[in-house]
Amino acid sequence: MKITQGDDLLTNTLHQRRQKLARLISFPVILWSGRSVPRNYPALTYPFRASSHFLYFAGLPLENAAIRLESGKLELFLDDAPASSTLWHGEMPKRAEIAELIGADGAFPMAELKARSINAATIAVQDSWTQLQQSQILDRPLAPPNSPTGIDLELTQAIVSLRLSHDAASLAELRQAAAVTVEAHKAGMAATRNAQIEAGVRAAMESIIISKNMTYAYPSIVTVHGEVLHSEHYHNSLQTGDLLLADVGAETSTGWAADVTRTWPVSGKFSPTQRAIYDVVLAAHDACIDYISPGVEYQDIHLLAARIMAEGLVDLGILRGNVEDLVEMDAHALFFVHGIGHLIGLDVHDMEDLGDLAGYQEGRTRSSRFGLGFLRLNRVLRPGMLVSIEPGFYQVPAILNNPENRAKYEDFVKWEELEKFADVRGIRIEDDILVIDEGREVLTGKLPTKAPEIEELVAVNT
Repeated sequence: MKITQGDDLLTNTLHQRRQKLARLISFPVILWSGRSVPRNYPALTYPFRASSHFLYFAGLPLENAAIRLESGKLELFLDDAPASSTLWHGEMPKRAEIAELIGADGAFPMAELKARSINAATIAVQDSWTQLQQSQILDRPLAPPNSPTGIDLELTQAIVSLRLSHDAASLAELRQAAAVTVEAHKAGMAATRNAQIEAGVRAAMESIIISKNMTYAYPSIVTVHGEVLHSEHYHNSLQTGDLLLADVGAETSTGWAADVTRTWPVSGKFSPTQRAIYDVVLAAHDACIDYISPGVEYQDIHLLAARIMAEGLVDLGILRGNVEDLVEMDAHALFFVHGIGHLIGLDVHDMEDLGDLAGYQEGRTRSSRFGLGFLRLNRVLRPGMLVSIEPGFYQVPAILNNPENRAKYEDFVKWEELEKFADVRGIRIEDDILVIDEGREVLTGKLPTKAPEIEELVAVNT
């Protein structure tokens, strides 16, 4: 980890964040960063990723560290690296240097944390070793982060309220992640015609991200099987007539994410059926973005996408019936089953470790409806929120061939017409939108969405 002295923006931002937290709670807080997890033997680990809640207040991806927050003050608990580690890892910054950079009011070795842990709240981290350490130091069992109790619940609610709207420092990071993500997608499109398998396009995209000293915010999805929503296989060959769906986002060195999806024809030209469905998805995408502004219900944005998707599928002869009725019975969800999007921040699905405590406004619960049950965000939008908009069309065999679905929607789906669109496995179009006082700003807006522009980017190297 590189330490840069004199970063006043970081120091001031962290100070402001803990002051805001102090106005919401009256008890001490300890947040752990976590530790790297071995892949197969202890010295070979997966890349370390610090807990996002720790990062929000500490600012740096410190491993095996903790911070104690109380009354607007921060204490850092971190052991200096042993001298023997220099051979393997080089000179590491000392605890005192790090404490100065983040504006800590005190810095101590980890052994002293136990004495400062009385009556402290926390949020459980993801790795089991650190969870055990948290429980031992706090001398109490810990609930999962999505179902905290007592002061842990109060802390969680306070952190959610802070992280829902981004400050200037986080927006600067998010803009960087968005810019690099746009560049990566353009590189992927340009590389498609010379790639033999999906992995070739993935390599072109991730090389851009890595070259900017960033990492990918989630396992990249680069697939000709767009109907598999979170596909992590890259071995399929690229054939003329295929659509390639790429859901790839960059993450800055301090953890801030972008999340973008584009779908393009491998050949550089959409077929008529592919173009017809693509334009339906794009119409939903554009209308939902235009609807974003402070005070708007995010669920209403999702329902707008559902109506536009249903209307488009009626026009194409795939669905039959009244659009409002089709949405009410979730017929659109046969093809657009997921939610319209989610929060974006330090996590690509921001604060999703907290479950619906973050995504759902207090007092709201998930719907049991087929067309609403996967909605990740159900809040009134407010300035400073960053959300994704990502409508899609998917032909998922397990859904379309389900006997219950066939029976329920027998009179509303023209199955013989749907067969004409067999070359459309999956299409998704996704951008990152910041809610501002005047409405919205598309942080990823420099990446085209219109079909002719997409075709031009794919054909650039043909």
